[in-house]
Amino acid sequence: MVNHRNTGEGVPTRAARRLDAMENDETNGSGTLDRSQEDAELRFADDEAVGVRKADAPACEDGTVAGARAPGPLLPWLPSIPLFFLGLGVYRAWIEIVFVGSFVEFPAAAVAGHDAFDLVMIATMFLCAALAKRIGPLFGKRSLYAVSGVALTVSTLCMFASIWIPRSADALAVPAVLLGGFGIALVILLWSELYGCLNPFRVALYYSASMIVAALLIYLCRGLLLPWLGAVVLVLPVVSLAACAAGFRSLPSGELPRAKPSKFSFPWKIVLLMAIYAFAYGLKESSMYQSTFGPHSAFGTLAVAAIVFVGVIARGGKFDFGVIYRIALPLMVAAFLILPNVGVLGQAASDFCTSASYTAFSILIMLIMANLCYRYGMSAVWLFGIERGVRALFTLFGRQTEQLLGAPSFGLAGSDAVVSGLVVILVVAATMILFSEKELSSRWGVSFLGEDGTAGDRAIVKKQELANRCQELARSYGLSPREEEVLLLLAQRKTVGSIERELFIANGTAKTHIRHIYRKLDIHSRDELSDLLGLFE
Repeated sequence: MVNHRNTGEGVPTRAARRLDAMENDETNGSGTLDRSQEDAELRFADDEAVGVRKADAPACEDGTVAGARAPGPLLPWLPSIPLFFLGLGVYRAWIEIVFVGSFVEFPAAAVAGHDAFDLVMIATMFLCAALAKRIGPLFGKRSLYAVSGVALTVSTLCMFASIWIPRSADALAVPAVLLGGFGIALVILLWSELYGCLNPFRVALYYSASMIVAALLIYLCRGLLLPWLGAVVLVLPVVSLAACAAGFRSLPSGELPRAKPSKFSFPWKIVLLMAIYAFAYGLKESSMYQSTFGPHSAFGTLAVAAIVFVGVIARGGKFDFGVIYRIALPLMVAAFLILPNVGVLGQAASDFCTSASYTAFSILIMLIMANLCYRYGMSAVWLFGIERGVRALFTLFGRQTEQLLGAPSFGLAGSDAVVSGLVVILVVAATMILFSEKELSSRWGVSFLGEDGTAGDRAIVKKQELANRCQELARSYGLSPREEEVLLLLAQRKTVGSIERELFIANGTAKTHIRHIYRKLDIHSRDELSDLLGLFE
């Protein structure tokens, strides 16, 4: 990393030397700061900008200025995104190509296809959630990577083998569905654990980027000949699992999931909201499969993912995550009530709005769930296992309801209008529930249910109490959502360097937030902050 604190002659200023020394203290792995270091860091923060001007710097023989910066990156506005965090998009591509809305005609899919695949995945999700305390966390179990990788590889082989050996489709369909649903559930839970270790900014950035990667990968695979397509799809699960393992290895040990997470009440609001949107999506899913693209490569999915990705980059810490659900609601209303009755493109526009609305809400739910794991140490296997299982189940209900209403034997006149009206009422009511929570960092009805008998439980209680105090203080003094996050990290005794890495912001931005917090709270030291929060040694 280039040190920009030096003067033009390469001699560090006094403030730079102090800041470098304090940031070097983080190598002990704690990432925490004592009060004298923090006060010194704030006292000399403004001195960072002090330096010798370029005109005063000595010139080199080649005419350049000594100490000039090296050429910057090709896209300086784009945050540095570790590629392995985008492996989530790889498994999304695998799902669409092999089982969900596939552009490949697999004979085995006619025997046991999308619905059977979803049922196996749902059962695996619920089973893992029920056994979360016994089997979680999953990231450290190497055998789990091997089992899920082998299961998905064999499932892929069975599906493609049914193309070359059509008479064996009946025999190949059952193991393909069983292994595919089981393996993909484990992969989804592994990635959920990983994203539950990240702050909301990184989750929004990586998750939206992964959706874009999935769509682009599917577009690429659509142009491949069948043998090449089979070879590429065969390695996708292995690539996704390898990327997930690399993501866990990149995290400090203190940020990894806890071996024995404490017990919390379940955030029913989130699951209810996602279930309603999933049901609405299921009603429209069959019509979307009749078009060119599937759910993970639909233009609505790609458009919303791109909007969130660009918004997070452009706005950074000021990005308003409430924009996501403000997008989702009108799009779903338009998809069911307005566009189906408008012109030739009504169905295509309706499908676009449905996929866009569902994608927006999926991103929001991922942010909320991951933030609960990140802030309170909740079990991602338990939390995501239930949520993803319920989501898939209600999507399946939506598909079955659509098929039932479309059957001639049902005979309900105007059934489309009736269902559309009911869905819109449910979506609007559910979104009103969402409005009751003001911020992404809200608890969403979660409360601690464990006993005070273990040290781990006591630590979780203290962490939750600290988060609650910081939230109350932020609201009382008018702190912004980003300043509230910085306040919580300050209360946890994190260094400036740790804060910038946690929140994915520049060093100067972190210090600016800290100065703003100190000014708004009218305090001047970490001691005063502790007193204000009611913290004691």
